[in-house]
Amino acid sequence: MPGIATDGSAIRASIGFVTNFFDTLGVGSFAPTASVFKLRRLVKDELIPGTLNVGHTLPSLIQGLIFISAVEVGATTLVGMIGAAILGAWFGAGAVAAMPRRNIQIGMGGALLVAAVLSVLMIAKLLPSGGTALQLSGGLLAVAIVANFILGALMTLGIGLYAPCLILVSLLGMNPIAAFPIMMGSCAFLMPVASLRFVREQKYDLRAALGLALGGIPAVFLAAFVVKSLPLLWLRWLVVIVATYTAVNMLLSSRRAPAVASATVEPVP
Repeated sequence: MPGIATDGSAIRASIGFVTNFFDTLGVGSFAPTASVFKLRRLVKDELIPGTLNVGHTLPSLIQGLIFISAVEVGATTLVGMIGAAILGAWFGAGAVAAMPRRNIQIGMGGALLVAAVLSVLMIAKLLPSGGTALQLSGGLLAVAIVANFILGALMTLGIGLYAPCLILVSLLGMNPIAAFPIMMGSCAFLMPVASLRFVREQKYDLRAALGLALGGIPAVFLAAFVVKSLPLLWLRWLVVIVATYTAVNMLLSSRRAPAVASATVEPVP
């Protein structure tokens, strides 16, 4: 295909490396990965949600284990929210795997727009900065569990869990640092569950998913233990711009006639 390099394996692994490197630093991997897949036509639109979940599973699992061991959070809060996200992902993946292509395009377009808006609000510091609590109880814990169930379900459609989870724990008065083991632990354990359903329904791109995993695993260790932090403001704005463009592209694609919308996308060899 014109404009696309022939070394598809290197491209897929590079995408996995870059997105998981910055994912470990808190940027998120779903929006940038989905944007690259769409803009470069590397994966069919209807296979993008499954490919994101399957391909990012192992790097996210490693991230989760690293942050759960490094940041102290109340056990009931951590286990409750992670368990809710896993349950949400199980139901969400079943629904997404059964969706026709047009519905997935509309859903992903909307999800990317939501991610872009949340990112802008966080960059502009228009969201709560959080409190000092490292655990929740009573009604606040119930709200957190229900909300993370919904976020787990939405993640299977391609909307990342990091930004909304960070906002959630901040709204509930928790220390934003506590969001890292919660959000990364949620992703680490819900993604294998969601991936099983996508794999069973064959609603993912195997080569793209392998590339994400192979490139992502070393990137996580590099970011977590060597780099640890970077000034990321420019990158967050880039993600907003690219995610917004991709969202509009997805929504426009969903409006095309069925014959055009179902045309085969050439994957990179």
